[in-house]
Amino acid sequence: MNYNQLFEQIQKKRSFLCVGLDTDITKIPGFLLNEEDPIFEFNKRIIDATAQHSIAFKPNIAFYEAHGVSGWKSLEKTINYINLLHPEILVIADAKRGDIGNTSKMYARAFFEQFNCDAITVAPYMGEDSVSPFLEFHDKWVILLILTSNDGAKDFQLLNIEGTQEHLFEKVLKKSTYWGSKNKFMYVVGATQADYLKTIRNIIPDNFLLIPGIGAQGGSLKEVAQHGMNSSCGLIVNSARSIIYADTTADFDKVAGIRAKELQVEMADLLQEKGLV
Repeated sequence: MNYNQLFEQIQKKRSFLCVGLDTDITKIPGFLLNEEDPIFEFNKRIIDATAQHSIAFKPNIAFYEAHGVSGWKSLEKTINYINLLHPEILVIADAKRGDIGNTSKMYARAFFEQFNCDAITVAPYMGEDSVSPFLEFHDKWVILLILTSNDGAKDFQLLNIEGTQEHLFEKVLKKSTYWGSKNKFMYVVGATQADYLKTIRNIIPDNFLLIPGIGAQGGSLKEVAQHGMNSSCGLIVNSARSIIYADTTADFDKVAGIRAKELQVEMADLLQEKGLV
């Protein structure tokens, strides 16, 4: 999926919602544990209930690899299900990979070729040669971790570079603009870091931003849109726990669909205010 196709989906669905599939087997409804593959069954029902309101799904890889081989199989079935029934939806592997070049190449092959994901999150702090192998795949996205929502972000990302007024994340962001264009790079910016979105947009006015932290983590959708939305929307806002764990009864998927719809309606209003729909 390329840049224009992504924007077309946002306009068509009047949404920039990404549903995070952070599927924790200890939190899913108990009756699903009787299924052959409880994780996949949970994901399938969430996907069916929320797909009409979403433009992306983001499996967090840690929640699958924690189960070993069975977890990888659940992940594969989940991605295949999305690609088969909802091919218009972006599949983001939240894998946070990044290593020396030949290792990154294998990570890229794993998620782009074997799992057929559309995008992968990548840690950029080993530099260009750790990122460039991910850029070799046509119509695939690299989503660089730039400014995250966790408390530890201040330990390194918000450090001031000596002799400048820049934070470390700004230096990394500026450097990355020499590696690829808006058609290849997205960036992770936590919703709780909305105050920095103006600075970020001054550096990358056109790129898409993946924004986690709405809902359970306390980020404000309105503030994110106010400071981060551009002429192509430029936002993919992720919500996981507040949607997928909104209910633990047999109607968990219906409730998830309602929560996704509520966010979609709010997003539609924000897009309309910007004149994008």
